[in-house]
Amino acid sequence: MDPLIKTREAYENGIIPKKIYALIQKRFPITVSGINRIEQASGIRFPIAYIDPSITITTPDSHSYQYGILFARTIPVIHDDNLQIVIQISAPLVAYGLKGTIHAILAHEFLHYLELVRKMSNMNVLSDEVSGNLFENVYADQTRLFDAKAVFHDRTLLSHITKKFPFGFHDRKLEKKVVEYWIDKKLPQNKILLDTNTIKIPADTISKIKLDSKLVQKIHDLEIKSSKVHKKKIY
Repeated sequence: MDPLIKTREAYENGIIPKKIYALIQKRFPITVSGINRIEQASGIRFPIAYIDPSITITTPDSHSYQYGILFARTIPVIHDDNLQIVIQISAPLVAYGLKGTIHAILAHEFLHYLELVRKMSNMNVLSDEVSGNLFENVYADQTRLFDAKAVFHDRTLLSHITKKFPFGFHDRKLEKKVVEYWIDKKLPQNKILLDTNTIKIPADTISKIKLDSKLVQKIHDLEIKSSKVHKKKIY
């Protein structure tokens, strides 16, 4: 699929202005280079990704003034008993994010992708705990994923991930730009409650899903390697 198709449609329909559409097109190669970099650093193909012409905003509840910005999301899609995992990348990230930030977020979503495939392969269908607190969800998110050092053989990429995800994603300059140039200008936004940012897949559907055996083996090897990295950190 064309990763920019939804963004182009949004421009053609007058949903986003020409200036921003041109900026997204101009900076899109940074995203492509990030995907190529992740594939080289991990030895695993990046899942299908596309640029979504909106920004996703999460809040603990509908009456709260506290909110978080999701710059990318990992979404599983089931079709004819086949699992297709898609990475949704927000247009504002592409337009306003620095190279290191974009690559770090892509790498983080790639870890979500690996974790999701791991759960599917292990038939781990237990629902993740959901908290109404943004910080608690950030912490839970970090503890669920593979250790980046076990996955990526790229020191610079690992440095970007460490700096941008010390305890959840943090980039004040990017967040300020997105608020000023996107949110305040009433450009497309997808508002969701924090506890609805989950996708439940029935157990009988998971049992029918066909997974790439080579990918499953690689993830199993990464799981062992990641556990060793965690032990080193503890001891």
